[in-house]
Amino acid sequence: MIAALATVTFLATLWLLVVVGAAVLEESGAKIAAALKGHRSVGIAAPTYARFRVRSRLRQPMRARPRWRDAA
Repeated sequence: MIAALATVTFLATLWLLVVVGAAVLEESGAKIAAALKGHRSVGIAAPTYARFRVRSRLRQPMRARPRWRDAA
């Protein structure tokens, strides 16, 4: 009886792996095939780089002033 349950469990797991693998290939099969052939996939866009220019606030330069202790 244990052998029969183990066989059913094994077949169910194998079936699940086949179903999940088919779903993955359905979604990205064209990309995988293009990559294996060395071609670019149609859906991939070229990366774009944006340059941002940040303006810093203009501050007056700080001048260091010595602080003397009062002799008390």
